[in-house]
Amino acid sequence: MASNRPAPAAPSAPNQRDTETFGYGGHRTDEGPFQEWNPTAESIRPIRGRHRVTKQRGGGLARSSTVLGVGVIAAVGAGGMASAQTGKPPVSISVPDLPSVGSLISDDDTSEGSATPLSDLATASADTEQGTSGAGEALRARIMAQVEHQQEQIETKAAQDAAEAAQKAAAEAAAKAEKEAKAKAAEAKKKAEEEARKKAEAERLAALAKQYTLPTSAYTITSTFGQAGAYWSSGYHTGLDFAAPTGTPIKAVHSGTITEAGWNGSYGYKTVLTLDDGTEIWYAHQSSIGVSVGQKVSTGDVIGRVGATGNVTGAHLHLEVHTGGSSNGIDPLAWLRGKGLNV
Repeated sequence: MASNRPAPAAPSAPNQRDTETFGYGGHRTDEGPFQEWNPTAESIRPIRGRHRVTKQRGGGLARSSTVLGVGVIAAVGAGGMASAQTGKPPVSISVPDLPSVGSLISDDDTSEGSATPLSDLATASADTEQGTSGAGEALRARIMAQVEHQQEQIETKAAQDAAEAAQKAAAEAAAKAEKEAKAKAAEAKKKAEEEARKKAEAERLAALAKQYTLPTSAYTITSTFGQAGAYWSSGYHTGLDFAAPTGTPIKAVHSGTITEAGWNGSYGYKTVLTLDDGTEIWYAHQSSIGVSVGQKVSTGDVIGRVGATGNVTGAHLHLEVHTGGSSNGIDPLAWLRGKGLNV
């Protein structure tokens, strides 16, 4: 802190007493002579304009208000940021009014030091506190807006994902339903076609049944086609046996022409009926023959009688079916059923 220059020393008369001066062994030539000084108001009044406040570089009262103001602003800023981050209300910092620096130092030129009263500094600090608090609230509002925006983006993305998943699930369900519907339609179509085929076959067999008939009645099947045994010279049975009492009528299974009628060794009395498609029906072991070669017969006409002629063990009708003039016959049971007959 600057101070006034010391007042000029008043002249004084040297003390004539030959005494010792404190700290020295004898009278010193650089001391005295001294005069008595009586200070007055005029002698101690500072001279205006000549006494200046020296500039303080390392700190001092001239800059103390500025430094204190910066500290207050920093503290208020920290309080505002803390309130923005933690949500707590800002802590106000107040400084009691103190005399201004200018009142302590009377000087015309204040460019080197600040003469702002500390009470004004406290007011400025309050304004700064209010501005910093507003900035903290603005920062908090901005952060909350960003959080809400991010939350909205997350919710929008979740809604989009849910909509896409629902759309995909609906598409898959629709595709599955369409596939199942096609499969059911194909199954129904197949079933309908099968039923239609069966119906058509039944109608065809019914129509054939009107054209075909069984070779005899009141019979019992005793031997089937292909059955093995020592009774047959070929080692297996070549026809279908209808056991029936001797004299039971034998019928033409279909319309055709008699191409053979007479004795045929192990077959006994045998009749061959050739149908219009060339299929030959052999009747063997007859007790009697009722037709002649070249005779035209119709379905159900009696052509002979059941007997036990030839190589037999009892009265029965041995029936063979030969297609296309082949010497090897086919299964008569299957052929008769194929004509709509129930054997």
